[in-house]
Amino acid sequence: FPKQCTTEYKFGPAVTTNIFITRFSFFNFQTGRRIPLQLTTIVSNNCIIILGIETRSQRFDIYDPNNKRYEVPVETPEVTKKSSEQDYLVSFTHYPFGFAITRKSTGRVLFNSTAGAMIFEDQFLQLSTFLPSTNIFGLGEHVDSFRLNTTWQKLVMFARDGGTPYGGINLYGVHPFYVNIEPDGNAHGVFLLNSNAMEVILQPTPALTYRTIGGILDFYIFLGPEPDSVVQQYTEVIGRPFLPPYWSLGFHLCRWGYETSNQTQKIVNKMRQYGIPQDVQWNDIDYMDNHFDFTYDSQRFAGLPDLVNDLHEHNQHYIPITDPGIPNSDPSYAPYTEGLKVGAFVMQPDSDEPLVGKVWPGNTVFPDFFNPKTIQYWQEQLQNFHGKVNIDGLWIDMNEPSNFVDGSTSGCPKSTYETPPYVPGVMGGHLTAKTICMGARHANGIHYNLHSLYGHSELIATAKGLRNVLNKRTLVISRSTFPSSGKYGGHWLGDNNSQWPDMGYSIPGILDFNLFGIPMVGADICGFNGNTQKELCTRWLQLGAFYPFSRNHNTKGATPQDPASLGDDVAAIARKTFLIRYSLLPYLYTLFYKANVQGSTVARSLVFEFPKEPYTYSIQSQFLWGPALLISPVLVQSSTQVNAYFPNDLWYDFYTGKALSAHGHITLDAPIDKINLHIRGGYIIPMQEPSTTTAESRKNPYSLKVALSSSGDAVGDLYLDDGESLNTKETLIVKFAVQSKTLTSSPTLGGYTPSAKVSNVTILGVMSKPSQVSVNGNQTPFDYDSSSMVLRLGSLSLSLVDKFLIKWQ
Repeated sequence: FPKQCTTEYKFGPAVTTNIFITRFSFFNFQTGRRIPLQLTTIVSNNCIIILGIETRSQRFDIYDPNNKRYEVPVETPEVTKKSSEQDYLVSFTHYPFGFAITRKSTGRVLFNSTAGAMIFEDQFLQLSTFLPSTNIFGLGEHVDSFRLNTTWQKLVMFARDGGTPYGGINLYGVHPFYVNIEPDGNAHGVFLLNSNAMEVILQPTPALTYRTIGGILDFYIFLGPEPDSVVQQYTEVIGRPFLPPYWSLGFHLCRWGYETSNQTQKIVNKMRQYGIPQDVQWNDIDYMDNHFDFTYDSQRFAGLPDLVNDLHEHNQHYIPITDPGIPNSDPSYAPYTEGLKVGAFVMQPDSDEPLVGKVWPGNTVFPDFFNPKTIQYWQEQLQNFHGKVNIDGLWIDMNEPSNFVDGSTSGCPKSTYETPPYVPGVMGGHLTAKTICMGARHANGIHYNLHSLYGHSELIATAKGLRNVLNKRTLVISRSTFPSSGKYGGHWLGDNNSQWPDMGYSIPGILDFNLFGIPMVGADICGFNGNTQKELCTRWLQLGAFYPFSRNHNTKGATPQDPASLGDDVAAIARKTFLIRYSLLPYLYTLFYKANVQGSTVARSLVFEFPKEPYTYSIQSQFLWGPALLISPVLVQSSTQVNAYFPNDLWYDFYTGKALSAHGHITLDAPIDKINLHIRGGYIIPMQEPSTTTAESRKNPYSLKVALSSSGDAVGDLYLDDGESLNTKETLIVKFAVQSKTLTSSPTLGGYTPSAKVSNVTILGVMSKPSQVSVNGNQTPFDYDSSSMVLRLGSLSLSLVDKFLIKWQ
C-alpha cells in the first residue's frame, strides 16, 4: 500500500497489528466511473484503516492522507496491544469498492458499505450500509419512537434550540450511535465519531445512509452480543457515566416564574408541610439581576443566600440555572471584562473581536470553552458566585449555543461555511438559524466543525470547575450533549408540553439517553409548556418518580404544578409515590455505580433484557430499572387500567409479593393513586426505609426484597459510599445470593461502614410454609402468607459489613 496509508498517521508507530489497510480512489467508489454529483472539492485519494480494538469492538477510519482534516476532539482510548481473538471478519470488494464486517460466530453481516455510493468530498461525505434487521434504536436527539422507523425516515443531527417537535428534526444534542437487534436476538452497535451537521436516512431494505458535511468518517462497531454489552463497549470508548451524588437521586423542584426568593421559600415550606420528599430546589433565570450570569437580583431575591442556607439546614440542596451568553453592555460587569482580558470569548470570523449575539440579557458574547484560558476563567466565575450563593450544582441551558439572532448582530461574512453546497435538513433551513456564525473562531478551529460540541465543552468546564470549587461530587444538567457528555453530567429532555403524548414520548427519550451513556436523564414532570391538568400531572408524577433524574418544572405564566399546589389528593399521591422511589434509592444508586464502572444502562428497555422476544422490540410504554424492576405507568387519559406486557419469566407484584400466573399481555388495575411495579424473579432488591430527604433516608434501616426464580435462586448486590466524595476509596459492596433455601451476604469491605442495619427481609415465591427459619444459625420468628407465598422476617439487626446467612426449611 502507499506510504500515505500507514498506521502511524492515525494511531502511532506502536500499533502495528490487527489492522487492515487499503487505499481507494474517489473514482472507484461505486462504478469505476466518476460520480456525477460534485458538490465541493473532490478528495481523490483516501485511506481506510480498520483496526481491531478488542475481541468485540472494531474501529475503521476513512480519511485523506494528504491533507489534515478536522477530527472530533473527544478523548478515545488508545490501542496498545492486539486482542487475542476476534469475533469478526473483514472482507473487501474492489468493483464496486466496498467492505463488509461479519460476526464470525454466526456469519451475520453487520456492516456492508456496498449499499450505496461512497462519497468523500471536502464538504460532503456519504456512506451507506445494509442493516441486518429493521430493529434499530438510537441516533438522537429526537422526539421519536424508541424503535426507529426504517421507511425512508430522515434523522437530522445538529445541535439546535427548537423545542421538542416530533420526528427526525434536529434537537439539542447529537448522538450518532445506534444499536441493532439482529434476527437471532444478538445485538451490535455502530458509532460515527463526527460532529459536523449530518443526516441519517433509514431505508426499508433495510439500510442506512450517512451524510455529513465535514471531518472524516471515523466509525466504531461494537459486537455485543447482548444489547447492554453493546452499550458497555460504547461507553468504554466515549467514557463511563459519572457517579452522581446520592442526594441528586432525590426529587427536584423548579419552575420558570418563581419571581422572588420568598415565593421560592414558600413552595419549599409547602412541600415540607405535606411531607413530600424533596432533595433539591432550583431557580430559573428569574433569580438573576437583569439575566446576567453569576448575579442575583438584590431586590426580588435579596433572601436567596438565606433560602440556600435554610435548604442546607434541612439536608436539602440548591441548583440555579446559568446560560453561556455573557452580556457585554456593562463595562463594570466583571465576567465580561475579565473574559475580555484573557481572550475567553468566541471570535468573529473576520476580525479579532468577540462575536456578539443576543440572548436573555440582550447583546452577549460567548465563552470559548475549547480555550484552556476560558476553563480557568469559568472556574473563577463559579468560585466567585459560590462565595455569594452556596450552590450545590448547576443547570446549563441555551448551550447549543442558542442565539436570538441568526449568526451575529452584524451578520456573517459570506463563505462556504455559512452556506455550504449541501445542507442537511436542519430546522430553519440553514446552519446559522438561531445560533452563531459557522465561521466564528474558537481556539482549536471554526464553529462549523465544533458547533454540536459547544454544549459538551461547557459541560466539561462547568463540571470540572464546580468539582474543584466544592471539592466533592456535584450535579450539572446540560441541555446540549454529545458522546462522552455522560462522563460529566446529566440531561433533561427539554421544553416538552403538558400533554398526554409528551408524557408517553418521555420514555423513549429516557431509554435513548441510557443508550447514549447519559443515564442521569429525565423529562420535565407534568410538562413545561402549557397548563397541566390534574389527572395528567398525577400520572406524570407517578411516572417521573421513576425517571433516573426526577424533576418537576414548568414555564412562566402557566398553572403551578408542583405537587403541593394541586390539592390535598395530588399531594398525598405524590408523597406516597416518591416515598416508594426513596425506598428504592439503594438499588438505584447501585445501578449508577454499575454504570460508572461497567457502562451498564440504568433505565432500560425490555428488549435489552429479552432480545429474543420480538414483541419487546416495540414496547415503549414500560421500562426497567436495571434488570429487575419493571415500571408500567398509566399513559392514557381517564384510564384506570394498564395493558402491560410481561416477557417469558417469573414476575412478582411489588406491593403484594404475589407472582403473576402468566406472561404476555396482562391487564392490570391502576387506580389513580397507583403505579404498577413488578419484580423479576431471580433478583434481590436492596431497599431502605424512606424519609423526606436522602440524608435522613440513609440513616434508616435497610431491607431486602428477594424474588425467587422458578428454580428458587436469586442474586443481587448493594453499593455504598458516603454519597458525595470525589474518587472515594471508602466503599462497601455487598453481594446477596439465594441457593437451596439459603440467603447469604458476602461483603467486600472498602472502609465505608454504614450505621444502619438490615431490619427486614421479604422473600417472594416461597412455595410452602417453612417449618423453621434461622438467621446465622439461630431460629427466628417469621410470618408466612400462604395466599401470596411470601415469607417475611422482621426485627432483624444484621450488619452489612458482616456476612450473614438466612435459612428456611
